[in-house]
Amino acid sequence: MKKSKFLNLDNLSFQDFDENSELIPLMTPEDEELISSESLPDSLPILPLRNTVLFPGAVIPITAGRDASIKLINDANKGGKVIRVVSQKDEAVENPTAKDIYKTGTVARILKVLKMPDGNTTVIIQGKKRFSINEVVSEKPYLTATISDIPEAKPAKENEEFRAIIDSIKELSLDIIKESPNIPSEASFAIKNIESDSFLVNFVSSDT
Repeated sequence: MKKSKFLNLDNLSFQDFDENSELIPLMTPEDEELISSESLPDSLPILPLRNTVLFPGAVIPITAGRDASIKLINDANKGGKVIRVVSQKDEAVENPTAKDIYKTGTVARILKVLKMPDGNTTVIIQGKKRFSINEVVSEKPYLTATISDIPEAKPAKENEEFRAIIDSIKELSLDIIKESPNIPSEASFAIKNIESDSFLVNFVSSDT
């Protein structure tokens, strides 16, 4: 089995992390299989995100400012470091409840919790796999819910139409990166070296 380029992110040092830094992981098909087969606790907290969607495989920084969010992160960081994140429908809602969040989200692992100079807490999280909320069972001290996993849909390897779409995504993405000064050049390296088709789609989606 090939050496993982994804799970080794746990060993990265974020000591000099800049909140605006770009983190570009690579996930192999082997990593996907491992994540898909991983069993998770039935009860995990739900962290609502403003204006952010976490995709499987992506590594992003988020800033926690709400009391409920900070408690959730601190509790999870002391435990299994696994949380579930969803996007909230209206970013202006300060204390979102069940009706304020979308039903589809992403299981995430906390990689690092950083206390920033401005007093905020920045958390580095890594998306793992999608889930769907069945029922929110508690809203205090933070949201918790029962969930169901959403498996990745994978077309057959011999599906020529899908292969053409993937090739087009790669080509267009490289053209966009070349013409966009705000996208780090490392993104081109990532696009060229991604082996997993589903991760390619998630990676491109997370940067749009």
